[in-house]
Amino acid sequence: MIDYKKSKAAATTVTQDLRDMSVNTVNIYESVMIISKRSNQISVEMKQELNRKLEEFAYYTDNLEEVFENREQIEISKFYERLPKPTLIALQEFLEDGIYYRVSEPVKLEEDTESN
Repeated sequence: MIDYKKSKAAATTVTQDLRDMSVNTVNIYESVMIISKRSNQISVEMKQELNRKLEEFAYYTDNLEEVFENREQIEISKFYERLPKPTLIALQEFLEDGIYYRVSEPVKLEEDTESN
């Protein structure tokens, strides 16, 4: 589990130099794909963690009038809203060489030698 409080990622969008993003990969598109996949992983982790914390406050009643405002639940939700977005966390990890990735070998298509 990642500690998102210790992330050095910016809370707002920051312009990046594309050359910095493609230093460790063949091209910028490969870098973007790596960052995108990591961002999806972080997003899923954050959502699961938030759901586990909010599950403590779940009320299983049929009467909607009995729903109470819980201050702790609101504070937890606000905390997660203030965290940097998963894309920014993934980008920061990528720039700091904190993401492990493998590049698969490109598939070479054999030309059809039979001609009709």
